[in-house]
Amino acid sequence: MNWNQLIEQTLDMTRANVSRFQTGFPHVSQGDGKYQLVEHTDWTEGFWSGILWLSYEYSKDEAIRQVAAAATATFQERLAMQSHLEHHDIGFLYLLSTGAQWIVEQDEAARKSTLEAADLLLTRWRPTARILQAWGPEGDEINGGRIIIDCLMNLPLLYWASEQTGDPRYADIARIHAEQSQRFLVRGDGSSYHTFYFDTSTGDAVRGGTHQGFRDGSTWTRGQAWGIYGFALAYRYFRDAAFLDTSKRLARYFIEHLPEDQIAYWDFDAPQKESEPRDSSASAIAACGVLELAEHLPADDSDRAELLTFAERSVAALAKHCFSGATNGESEGEGFLRHGSYYVRGGIAIDDYVIWGDYFFLEALMRLAHGIPGYWFERGR
Repeated sequence: MNWNQLIEQTLDMTRANVSRFQTGFPHVSQGDGKYQLVEHTDWTEGFWSGILWLSYEYSKDEAIRQVAAAATATFQERLAMQSHLEHHDIGFLYLLSTGAQWIVEQDEAARKSTLEAADLLLTRWRPTARILQAWGPEGDEINGGRIIIDCLMNLPLLYWASEQTGDPRYADIARIHAEQSQRFLVRGDGSSYHTFYFDTSTGDAVRGGTHQGFRDGSTWTRGQAWGIYGFALAYRYFRDAAFLDTSKRLARYFIEHLPEDQIAYWDFDAPQKESEPRDSSASAIAACGVLELAEHLPADDSDRAELLTFAERSVAALAKHCFSGATNGESEGEGFLRHGSYYVRGGIAIDDYVIWGDYFFLEALMRLAHGIPGYWFERGR
C-alpha cells in the first residue's frame, strides 16, 4: 500500500474543504456526504485543526499553515470566553489545536493556552471518587460520579502539563484516573465498559454502563479503541507495565472480534450482520493505538510483529472499503472515511462521515509513512 499516495489524496480533499468550511468546524454528516459545521460548541473541533496541522507537517504548504494557525486562534478565544467547556473533552480540543501549534512551531502563546486548558481539565477532579468527572456540573444527580473510557485520550493534556511545569499534581491526578479506569472500565476478558458510575458521597463503585453502546454490558468498539490508545499513552508517560499490558489485552480483544473485512461494527455485541452499522472511526483509532502500543514493545516480544501487521492491514482495509478518495480535488464526499457511526442508538450520523475518523485515519497514515505520531506528547519524548 502506498501510504504517501493516500496522504496526497487527503491533502487534496483538505484543500477543497478549507474553501467549503471557511471558519466553520466539521462535525458529522447525516447521509448527504456533507459535513455539518459547528462554531465551537462541541467536543470535536480539535480534530479539524489536527488535520490541518498534520497536513501542514506533510506538505509544508504555507497556505495550510495559515489556515491551521487561524483555526487555532479561535480555540484561544473559546478558552478566554469559557464557552462550552463544561466537560472532560478538553484534551481532544486543545492537544490538537494549541498543543499542536506548540509542537510544530514552538509558539509560546499556544503553549500558554494549552496549560490553561490543562488547568480547566483539573477542575473536573472529584477527590472522593478519585475521578475526573466526564459530563455535567459537580454534584450532578446523574453524571456527578461518571467516567467514560474516552477520557483516557484527554489525560495526555495533564501528562504534558506536568512535564512542562514541573508540577506533579497534573500527572498524579491523571494517573489516579487512569488506574480507576483500568480497574473499573476494563473487564477480565479484555473487553470494556463505555462508562462507569461512582457514588458521589462515598466514592464507592456503583455499576458499569453505556451511553452510546448496544447495551450496558456490551463492548462499544470506539470505546475499546480509545482504551487501546489511551493506556498505551499512559505507559509512554509512566512506564508502568500494567498500563502496557492493559493496552495489549484491549488490542487483542479488538483484533479477535473483527469481521473478515477488518472494519469494526459499531459494537462488538450488536448483531454482526451486513445490515448492522460499522464504525470506521473505531478501526482508525485502534490502528493508531496499536502503532503506539507496538512502539513500546521490545523487538523480541511475541506480539509485536502481529500487532504491527494488524495496524497495517487495518489501515489498508480502511483505504479499500471506506476511503472516499480524491482525484484532482474531487471525491465522493467531504470526509476521508465512509461508514463511521457517531451515536447509533440515538440515530445520529449512522454510516456517515465523522471528523475524528478522518483525523485518526490521517494520523495512522502519517505514523506509517513518516513516523509522525500526532499531538498527544512532545516529539522525541
